[in-house]
Amino acid sequence: MTGRIVLLNGAPRAGKSSIARALQARGDWLALGVDAMMAMTPERLLPGIGLRPGGEKPELEAFVQRSYGALFDALAKFARNGLDVVSDVGLHDSYSRPLGIAAMARERLTGLPALWVGVRCPIATIMARRNADPQGGHYAAGDTIPPPVQRWQDSVHAGKTYDVEVDTSVLTPEQCAQRIEAALHKLG
Repeated sequence: MTGRIVLLNGAPRAGKSSIARALQARGDWLALGVDAMMAMTPERLLPGIGLRPGGEKPELEAFVQRSYGALFDALAKFARNGLDVVSDVGLHDSYSRPLGIAAMARERLTGLPALWVGVRCPIATIMARRNADPQGGHYAAGDTIPPPVQRWQDSVHAGKTYDVEVDTSVLTPEQCAQRIEAALHKLG
């Protein structure tokens, strides 16, 4: 029996990790994504696969590309061993040069039951979530959006097609998990 893969793609604070936890509460899902990868990455190579759009650290890009490759290979291996796995990521190709990360994911997950989920969230909601985090800074209505936050919003979904999309500003993580499960049933 082959396990299923759910790839949750969205900007930071869009709600991907909360959706992953909601899926775990509903079934035997393992979670392996950006937070887990960053936790195992040496400090000198951080933010690793969390490298934000804008080509700010080209010296890390080869590592980022290899790390994503390893992540996608691991997801495939879990599925081939009959385990369901959910991965919360922020896939973009806005590096100093295109790295083809999303294309790499599609290639390495070919032939497996992989569901691509676009996790959307308006930037005003993301900024409110940042405000709620003591380390997230403070943003007031009318303030200029910090450029790194805007770059994430602009690039994370660019050129991507999804099997299902959810908007975490109007759906709870549990409602998102329900929609994902419904899409998984259609996937087979």
